[in-house]
Amino acid sequence: MSLQSNALATATALHKQKISGPRLIAACTIGNALEFFDFVVFSFFAATIGQLFFPAADPTMQLLLSFATYGFGFFLRPLGGIVLGAFADRRGRKRATVLTLMLMASGTLMIGLAPTYAQIGYFGPLAIVIGRLVQGFSAGGEVGASTTLLSESAPVEQRGFYGSWQLASQGLAVLAAAGIAFAINTMLTHAEVLSWGWRIPFISGVLIVPVGLWLRSALEETHANEDDVKTARISSLREVLTGHWRRLLLGVMLIVGGTAANAIIVLYMATYAVSQLHMSPAAGLLAGLIAGIVTLVAAPLAGALSDRIGRRTVAGASYLLIALLIYPAFLLLNASATIGTLLAVVAVLGTLNATGGAPAIISLTEIFPTQVRATGMSLVYALGVAIFGGFGQFIVTWLIRALATPIAPAYYVIVCCISSLIALLLLPETARKPLN
Repeated sequence: MSLQSNALATATALHKQKISGPRLIAACTIGNALEFFDFVVFSFFAATIGQLFFPAADPTMQLLLSFATYGFGFFLRPLGGIVLGAFADRRGRKRATVLTLMLMASGTLMIGLAPTYAQIGYFGPLAIVIGRLVQGFSAGGEVGASTTLLSESAPVEQRGFYGSWQLASQGLAVLAAAGIAFAINTMLTHAEVLSWGWRIPFISGVLIVPVGLWLRSALEETHANEDDVKTARISSLREVLTGHWRRLLLGVMLIVGGTAANAIIVLYMATYAVSQLHMSPAAGLLAGLIAGIVTLVAAPLAGALSDRIGRRTVAGASYLLIALLIYPAFLLLNASATIGTLLAVVAVLGTLNATGGAPAIISLTEIFPTQVRATGMSLVYALGVAIFGGFGQFIVTWLIRALATPIAPAYYVIVCCISSLIALLLLPETARKPLN
């Protein structure tokens, strides 16, 4: 396609939306950014939350309980994907994104204001679990509805670039979360962090909601089954499970590689640096900052590249390299446990994680037809992330202990990347093709 025709396609798509490209991207990704900000903050303060809410003599058990609570929120992701995905297909993508944003903020605020075990006993941990469940339910529908809206609004020749900002927004969220956590851990005493400092990021994250509502007010609906006589009586969940089960299965297989890599490289590495490499919390948070930077930069580049050479090529090369490099990377980390080594490993693996994840996310919307796109995308993402992401940190913490080796996280990521590579071989190429 010529530059002139490409520009015309872009202008036509944005005219339909009556919204600028940057605002369209920001409006569709801000909910995902808030979701990831909350999850990253919880991960960074997992040890603190474990100490305050889960009394146990063994620090490892406290950490496991904290990570288990983190994972509980992912239990409701599939349910959120079913309910909110079907809502997005029937009532419209825009309505669903507003609803999920409000639900996400409610869960975040509940965690930030929860009284500790010392203050109220077991009701403290219960409040944390309920807050995570609300977050998980809303997150189950947020990514599907917002990514579907973004893909349906983007120019066909730039759909990979537009969709890649869902992952890039996660990098921005990591930067914000790691920056705030770094400031809290360096500017406050340990006693102040335990007393009230850990609450700051959870409460401040809610302040993004008014901005998100303003951004989404300019969006126009792209599809609602109830407004289309041809799709008004369709049950999107039934159709996905009966008519598109193969795409659902392959979609889950595709997402688990990036989910596992993201859970370990971006989220768990800060904890790993402290608990296994015996570095300072500041070193772990600095690794989180590096992961956020490379994700923010690499994801849009990978999305744009996938528009030119294909989703399968970019994602496949990335997951293959992760599978090949992550084992020697963990060997290097444990042989030379320095900040320089840690940051280099995170930078390289984080870049590969972003270049694989960006085309994979947008592919999940492209493999489903319009009338069930939000439900299909939500279910795939929720199932894959719930199992392999939500409990990824818990699984590798347990594996390290069970196998008595600090290299165990590499095994987990390798298996998940192989799953994604198999899915890429079986899925069709979707770049530069009109959505059905």
